[in-house]
Amino acid sequence: MVSAGDFRNGVTFEMEGQVYQIIEFQHVKPGKGAAFVRTKLRNVIGGAVVERTFSPTDKFPTAYIERKDMEYSYNDGDLYYFMDPETYDMVPINKADLPDSFKFVKENFVCRILSYKGNVFGLEPPTNVTLTVTQTDPGFAGNTATNATKPATLETGAQVKVPLFINEGEEIIIDTRTGEYLSRA
Repeated sequence: MVSAGDFRNGVTFEMEGQVYQIIEFQHVKPGKGAAFVRTKLRNVIGGAVVERTFSPTDKFPTAYIERKDMEYSYNDGDLYYFMDPETYDMVPINKADLPDSFKFVKENFVCRILSYKGNVFGLEPPTNVTLTVTQTDPGFAGNTATNATKPATLETGAQVKVPLFINEGEEIIIDTRTGEYLSRA
């Protein structure tokens, strides 16, 4: 059990049948009246962000989110299969449960699978991935305006903006959180 007086950023707990993670919290002691805790919470499974206030004596059961590294194997229609490297079990995840950043993941990449009480609800791809540019327009000499970019298609099919000097067949590093080009590999 965790009490509202012990709230800290990142703490996960169950409330009203849902699992919440604290994004921000503030202990408030007004001049009149009782103290309270103002929080900003993220529904871990649904992703919605809400603001709530609690009495410091409110208690909630602690929710333990399991994070496990698994290797992306293949997809079959709307199901994407991930292999546990320890037990070699295959875990299917529905396409609707995958984040937008999954477009930068190719087969054999290791991703972090998030589950609560055995139910998989999310996935965290690697922060930086190295991918090959499969299609982009050639850059022209003299076309060197500050931060000039051009569209490029990666081997996973994802579209990103890259500097003019990047050509087809080159490997580049992408930040999966923002979808931005970082550097050449």
